[in-house]
Amino acid sequence: MALQLDQIEARAGAFVLSADLTVPTGQRVAVIGASGSGKSTLLDVVAGFRRPTSGAVRWHGQDISNLSPGQRPVSILFQDTNLFPHLTIGENLALALNPATGRLRTGDGDRIEASLTRVGLRGFADRKLSAMSGGQQSRAALARVLLQNRPVLLLDEPFAALGPALKTEMLDLVAEVAATEALTVLLVTHDPQDARRFASQTIVVEEGQATPPRHTEDLLNDPPEGLRAYLGER
Repeated sequence: MALQLDQIEARAGAFVLSADLTVPTGQRVAVIGASGSGKSTLLDVVAGFRRPTSGAVRWHGQDISNLSPGQRPVSILFQDTNLFPHLTIGENLALALNPATGRLRTGDGDRIEASLTRVGLRGFADRKLSAMSGGQQSRAALARVLLQNRPVLLLDEPFAALGPALKTEMLDLVAEVAATEALTVLLVTHDPQDARRFASQTIVVEEGQATPPRHTEDLLNDPPEGLRAYLGER
């Protein structure tokens, strides 16, 4: 059982991404590489925002390449929290449950409060973004994603704007939730220390080529030439 990118080729203008790899179910995997190497394109292919020109995206053996983002077993958290500042946190989270209307059904209020409690924001449903710190906003965005209850979580540098201590706190929180829920997680990062802290395995993306996951410590202790240059090592 796994997330598989089966001989994928995807295009973004003149840029071409190639990937032929498998991410085991329940693994936390970092995706690292230089800016413009194809990291976000890789996540877009998994999420369904970009269709591959060849190959297939498979989840537990099923080809999901032609499913829309909303039909896939995938949720994604961006650097932009995607929370609406004119709505309360509870109203923002309601959109995760009922995207078309945002209306609460029976039991939705309890689900929202449970999700907020899980990320350390119990009692925050009536607050707006303006009354919350950056770290609290990141926690609320994570709560919104978790409400979608999908087994694959993609993180496209969602905590990059936070200070080092808050970023570490959020990575640890995601790791804790992922372990509890048995989530498969792909984390895009520029920081090898994030990979070391968060991910047991790491995918390197270099000039449009995504390599199969390798054990993070082994990879970073003896990086290939391209990654070594990116990390500034000789």
